[in-house]
Amino acid sequence: MTFAAGPRRAPEGPPAQRRRSPLVITLIVLAAIVVALFLLAEFWTEVLWFTQLGYQEVLWTEWGVRAGLFVAGFLIMGAAIFASLSIAYRSRPIYAPSTPEQATLDQYREAVEPLRKVVTWGAPVVIGFFAGTAASGQWQNVLLAVNQVSFDQNDPIFGMDLSFFVFTLPILRFSVGFFMAIVIVAGIGALATHYLYGGLRIGGSNDAGPRTTKAARVQLAVLGALLLVGIALNYWLDRYSLLTAQGTKFDGASYTDVNAVMPAKAILAVVALVVAVLFVVAAVRGTWRLPAIGVGLMVVSAIVIGGIYPAIVQRFQVDPNAQELESEYIQRNIDSTTLAFGLDKVETQQYDAATEAEAGALREDAETTAQIRLLDPQIVSPTFRQLQQNKQYYNFDETLAVDRYQIDGEKQDSVVAVRELNLAGLGDDQRNWVNDHTVFTHGFGMVAAYGNQTGPDGRPAFFEGDIPAEGALTDMGEGYEPRVYFSPQAPEYSIVGAPDESNPWELDFPDDEAGGQVNSTFGAEDGAVAGPDIGSFGSKLLYALKFGSGDILFSDRVTEESQIIYDRDPRSRVQKIAPYLTLDQRVYPAVVDGRIKYVVEGYTTTDQYPYSAQRALDEAVADSLTSSGSASIQAIAPEEINYIRNSVKATVDAYDGSVDLYAWEPEDPMLQAWQGVFPEAVKPMSEISGDLMDHLRYPEDLFKVQRSLLTAYHVTDASDFFSGQDFWQNPEDPTDTSGSGALQPPYYLTLQMPDQTEPTFSLTSSFIPGGNTDREILTGFLAVDAEAGSEDGKRSEDYGKLRLLELPRNATVPGPGQVQNNFDSNSTIASELNILSRGNSEVIHGNLLTLPVGGGLLYVQPVYVQSSQGTQYPLLRKVLVSFGDEVGFADTLDEALNQVFGGDSGADAGDAGGETESEVDDAPLDGTDTDTGTGTGTETEEPTAEPTETSTATEEPSPEPSTPGTFDDPQAALDQALTEAAQAMQDADEALSSGDWAAYGDAQDALDEALQTAIDAESQLSGS
Repeated sequence: MTFAAGPRRAPEGPPAQRRRSPLVITLIVLAAIVVALFLLAEFWTEVLWFTQLGYQEVLWTEWGVRAGLFVAGFLIMGAAIFASLSIAYRSRPIYAPSTPEQATLDQYREAVEPLRKVVTWGAPVVIGFFAGTAASGQWQNVLLAVNQVSFDQNDPIFGMDLSFFVFTLPILRFSVGFFMAIVIVAGIGALATHYLYGGLRIGGSNDAGPRTTKAARVQLAVLGALLLVGIALNYWLDRYSLLTAQGTKFDGASYTDVNAVMPAKAILAVVALVVAVLFVVAAVRGTWRLPAIGVGLMVVSAIVIGGIYPAIVQRFQVDPNAQELESEYIQRNIDSTTLAFGLDKVETQQYDAATEAEAGALREDAETTAQIRLLDPQIVSPTFRQLQQNKQYYNFDETLAVDRYQIDGEKQDSVVAVRELNLAGLGDDQRNWVNDHTVFTHGFGMVAAYGNQTGPDGRPAFFEGDIPAEGALTDMGEGYEPRVYFSPQAPEYSIVGAPDESNPWELDFPDDEAGGQVNSTFGAEDGAVAGPDIGSFGSKLLYALKFGSGDILFSDRVTEESQIIYDRDPRSRVQKIAPYLTLDQRVYPAVVDGRIKYVVEGYTTTDQYPYSAQRALDEAVADSLTSSGSASIQAIAPEEINYIRNSVKATVDAYDGSVDLYAWEPEDPMLQAWQGVFPEAVKPMSEISGDLMDHLRYPEDLFKVQRSLLTAYHVTDASDFFSGQDFWQNPEDPTDTSGSGALQPPYYLTLQMPDQTEPTFSLTSSFIPGGNTDREILTGFLAVDAEAGSEDGKRSEDYGKLRLLELPRNATVPGPGQVQNNFDSNSTIASELNILSRGNSEVIHGNLLTLPVGGGLLYVQPVYVQSSQGTQYPLLRKVLVSFGDEVGFADTLDEALNQVFGGDSGADAGDAGGETESEVDDAPLDGTDTDTGTGTGTETEEPTAEPTETSTATEEPSPEPSTPGTFDDPQAALDQALTEAAQAMQDADEALSSGDWAAYGDAQDALDEALQTAIDAESQLSGS
């Protein structure tokens, strides 16, 4: 008996193929369709967006060049790898040498062989994809190289036009690097294939035969020769790149670079070419000895010629004589940096600043004094919300903008803000797709207040605001359009427009007389277009996929007349249209020709300008304002630059989203090169209207970069620059309470510099000594003429002129930090502010402004008081002033100036006439308190504190102070007074909320009396 199985029956015919499941096939097909639809949605909606704006040329050019470069990079890299692998496999030996090494490799060959075709085709595809992506990223460099324009300046070493370094060199360096990457990857593939299949042997004795087959030797030798050619080209290009290299003392080629490194690079390039020839010889002669010797010689040459020799020159020739030998190269760096960053427009003058405040000192600066800004745009946003927000679904930016407007025939520095739509202000029961995307579609109007005046009780004095919009800006001309569909805080997308016969459903503005609100339909009156049409089924489907919303596809409010608006942030909008520009962090609004427009500053930059100083753009523009996280300030991606021009001024219409780019620096070679790429994208300056010109200003980021450079490059003599003893730094913001050490931001002010005949709108900053010192005295003051003019298409001749006041080195003018310390340590000021900050009140120090008036430097700081909890909105209560060592502290700037300047400053400040009534009604937020993260509620547990009557606060208090009262128990009197003050503040807040101004005045009188009693009681306690 046997239990062995019988023989199996041979199958008849070919084996049956395994059938694939129809479900799997269906799922694969559906997945492919879904992926294709999503890709189509992203692709075609971009086409629709650019076409609607009229910038389709930008999209097609970018995509076309990117696609072409991707295909070229993919094919070149893929073909090279495929060819290398194929040649190596086809030229493998039929019979591999019988050695232990080959016996081990037989196992790997058996394992790899089934996957050989996958690797042969898959590796080129995968690596080619990454190579194509890298090549695609060079689209801007390629377009610049093809359309390059001469700088009409030659470098000092090679005598070549700077366009070679800026436009040609970057693409040459990429090409050489790409070529070397191809050779290296192809070489690795060939090497591995030859080794695996016996064409290359590493171990064993020489008796087993040659270590490489002829085919392997030829292929590897040719690849080695090509790699060395790439290395030679790289060495040669390194000579040019030395002119933009970063050094420890200065940037650009140094003495050692020019006299040792450059010759060494040239020699090493020749050596590499010689060794490349030796590899070719090896391919013919069949021995690796010569190329091996050549490689060894090249390594030794690189160490000795490229490393040791320059080090010897630096250590024994340059270091002992650095100031003399480096002087020529430092001067090149100074000159190039000055040109590359526009510092050639700096006019430097010595300013022997007075430190003694004399009566009548401001008489010659009366116009400047009258325009000193009291309203701090970084602080008053909550106040704008409380007084002009109107509804919880509106909002203002955290940091407001400073602009100037012609009011009653006189230009006024103004603080302005756009009433933007803020869906986060709606309650949860109001949030649904219909409301979010078809009802609440836009903000409404601009709000503007005088910068140099205050309203009742320290509120802003508004000359434009309310809903419907009214005021000076509305009245400037006919056809004012207050609707704001595009703004930094606008929702992701809105669908606007409707059939003519339908009732409007877009909320226009709230109106009690119209039953609560007035509705409108975008474009119903003027046929405006703000976004792509979304009426067809195909468009609905694409946008439903893009935004992941089926409501777009099924809502009855998406009609044939509908438009979809998205990408609504002005800065992002301009960046898409002009991807070649670096944009300023800040955008600011202005009413121009009856429309609210956002202005966006565009820069052309490079890091390839010979001998110019390199700067990290994100670090150069950082200050206390950028670190505050304002919605209107967006981060700049890390970028090293050594050349910058404000080449383009862009505007975005807040109503229809139209974008206009204007050539602001038409002579800039980089802009001219881009105009060669996109000839229709940028309009000439001649098309800028006079009204728009009146609101263009000098950009902040450019000024920040320039002031950071001027800390060192105000020194124009090479020897003095080398010593560095006169370097400066920008002061830290003395009002920054975060402890981050952030720099003080520059401030827009209207002022008159010593060499000017009249005040101009300027951007200003100050300097203190550099180095490791805590002695903060003022060393310099910088102001740039920020006023562009008011004529059509004509820029002011003085626009952009940088005026630098250098203070004598032995001067002791206090810097911002010292001045703030003087304010904080003054006993009279501290006592009164401490009283104001007791209980539920909080004192906020505003921006510390610096002005060169009265023959010296005047500091002005507004002081705000707000509730420490509940509803918080700061009101201007006091003004601090400093000149030299004199300090003033009063309810108004005019009084504080008189205190400092011997009772008569000689000029009237903007608030000399007392409180200025707002020209528009307040529109405080109504309804219940909605927590939107902005503190815009209406309920408050403790009201804002009200300060005392005007008091004199100097280092030596003014004569004849008020006689403090006498109390049997001063501590009890103080406690009682503070209790009465708290009650008076609560009464004042309730009266303010209800609009009962008579009761509000009575409460203020009671508060003043209580605070005066508290001051007297504390004085008695201090003297006891």
